[in-house]
Amino acid sequence: MAKGAGRGAGAGPQQPAPGDRHGGAAPDGQPVVADGMMPLWAVSLGWELRRGRQVILNGQIRDRWWFDDSPASFREVVAGTLAARGAGVVGWWDPVGGLTFPLPEHAERFDRLAAAPPATGRGGAGTGDAGTDGTDSGGGAPATAAAAENGRGPRRGGEESPAEEHAAGRTRRDGERQRSRERLFAARSPGRPRSFDDVVTTVQRLAASPETATAFVFEDVDHHLPPDRPESQLGYLRLRAAMADAVTPHSADGPQPHARNAVLCAVGDVGRLPGWFHLEDPRIAALHIGPPDPSERRLWLTWLLRHFDGGRHASRADLEALVGATDGMAGWDIESLARTSRLRGASLQKPDKLLELHRLNVNVDPWAQLDRETVARAADALATRVVGQPAAVEAVASALQSAFVGVDFGHSGAARPRGAFFFVGPTGVGKTELAKAVAELMFGDRSAYARFDMSEYQQEHAAERLAGAPPGYIGYEQGGELTRRVQERPFSVLLFDEIEKAHPKVLDKFLQILEDGRLTDGRGQTAYFSECLIIFTSNTGAEELRTLLEGREDELPYAALEAHFTRAVEDRFRQNGRPEIYGRLKPGVVVFDMLRREHIVSIADRLLGQLTESVRERHRVELVHDTGTLHPWITARMAEPEHQAYGGRQIRNELEQVRAQVVRHLLEHRPVPGSRVRTQIGPDGAVRVTTETADTTSAAGSTGTAEPPTADTAAAADTAGPGGPAKTREGGGPA
Repeated sequence: MAKGAGRGAGAGPQQPAPGDRHGGAAPDGQPVVADGMMPLWAVSLGWELRRGRQVILNGQIRDRWWFDDSPASFREVVAGTLAARGAGVVGWWDPVGGLTFPLPEHAERFDRLAAAPPATGRGGAGTGDAGTDGTDSGGGAPATAAAAENGRGPRRGGEESPAEEHAAGRTRRDGERQRSRERLFAARSPGRPRSFDDVVTTVQRLAASPETATAFVFEDVDHHLPPDRPESQLGYLRLRAAMADAVTPHSADGPQPHARNAVLCAVGDVGRLPGWFHLEDPRIAALHIGPPDPSERRLWLTWLLRHFDGGRHASRADLEALVGATDGMAGWDIESLARTSRLRGASLQKPDKLLELHRLNVNVDPWAQLDRETVARAADALATRVVGQPAAVEAVASALQSAFVGVDFGHSGAARPRGAFFFVGPTGVGKTELAKAVAELMFGDRSAYARFDMSEYQQEHAAERLAGAPPGYIGYEQGGELTRRVQERPFSVLLFDEIEKAHPKVLDKFLQILEDGRLTDGRGQTAYFSECLIIFTSNTGAEELRTLLEGREDELPYAALEAHFTRAVEDRFRQNGRPEIYGRLKPGVVVFDMLRREHIVSIADRLLGQLTESVRERHRVELVHDTGTLHPWITARMAEPEHQAYGGRQIRNELEQVRAQVVRHLLEHRPVPGSRVRTQIGPDGAVRVTTETADTTSAAGSTGTAEPPTADTAAAADTAGPGGPAKTREGGGPA
């Protein structure tokens, strides 16, 4: 685009030819680049007008743009562009201000045009051309006189023949139609039109007249005429008629082809307009206005450079780094970025930190508030929550420490999530529990953990739930479940459970998240994942685990288990046609071990302890477990291959027998508060529950677990008298 061409100058990158006020294409097919004269979408607007089309401008119509070497609003850019292309009157209508005129002296010109009577002659609506039936703009009297000259006038005596009566009636009807047209196109009342219908009627008359070049823009017409209301259809029909009836003015200069009088629409989303309004008419084109391109962002940042912290000492490389980092940002956002730099003391030389402060707008960064000692001991803290997974815990702790220190390969990964893991292994071994433990350790809040069940995303259209429905579809205003969550809680641990059940189209959404660290929803709002931890879980390969365990006398080594699940995951992604996703996740693939025998007892004790706490809280009764009989029993039950395949969930399933007998005992025997209830496994493998009096158990304490009674204790109980302290009540059931 040519420098020095003035506000709203030509469209080409070189100086337009003399007299070519409308600009031209770039020579030799070279692409047009932005400069300080006009944004690229304004260039496209001029070209569409010269093609004879009317335009619906949609997208970022609330933004600011570079125009004539200075920042300008959307209205200033459009009005200046239309005026530079020869429009003598530029009017602007919106639901709040009505009809206004953004350029000086254009209001007075409009008033003169609106007050003038409709032009006569050929070539436009309301020109008053004589009708084909012999009538003219004067009404029915001249036609009647002409009819009388031809011998078809009224007869003497007041009688008329049927033919004469028919001709007279037709003349009167033609006259009424002509007068109706005159009233339609004439100014209805002194002053400018106020209602939308009056404005459209006046605009249609002026656009259809070739005497003066005019241009009118209707902004936010979709809010004034909601498409879902039947009464809005007539308003859209009138507006489309005004757009279609526009003609080329006689005053058009410059090289041909010339543009017609412009009747434009400006809306935030073209999907809110009725489809038939613009799709059924080839003379109407939709022009999307996107965010500034790199050349336009470079203009903004060059002008705002002195307003950034450290901007006075910025080098060319610093400027170019910020141009790349602000990709997708609007003009208003770039100005706000300069304010953020000053307010937060974020230097321009550190664009990653600056953008983080600007996008998140938080005063407390949970990552910065982490204690260094806590991060260093992350493996120990996680191991207390997840039993029997040393390899998985160590891998996650190492990644968390790397994210805390912030060391990576260059700046390319700065916008990516803090960590991305793929947990795979047998079911019930702690994958989900580890994700919850990470959320509490890093952010100190369980609500920072969010789980998405991917079994609900098995259909192709389910991908819209993550990022929101496209414009015009049901639920579009709500946005996506994933993007909305990240916008509300940027510091989160996101768990996508059983990812292998999701449709392959859903996986494409994660490709952008893992690569760029952001996802834009259907409303155009971007969610940034740079402060999130993303965890995928999968049971891929678990269905063959039972086959691997059968027929083995020794336990399956972890190395063999790891190789099996790693190969199964890679094969699954190749079958889905998404190997690139696996390539990005491969460093974060963590294979969980199956539950070993030494870990079964630890998990069982944890579950029994939870049962003890529940009984103490609800019934004030101390529940004691005979670990001497329970431990061998649960270990033997979990030694079977079909039970090993279900992991920790199977341990809970087996201990369900203990819980059921405790519930039955509490209902039948109603132990008094303060008493002790003991659980154990009998010689026949059945679960037994007994209640002991407080005197017998006072010396034993209430630790929640107890060793089996010794021989001395049993003998004392046997020799106790009727009033002795060893009275018990039993309850049990089959194993």
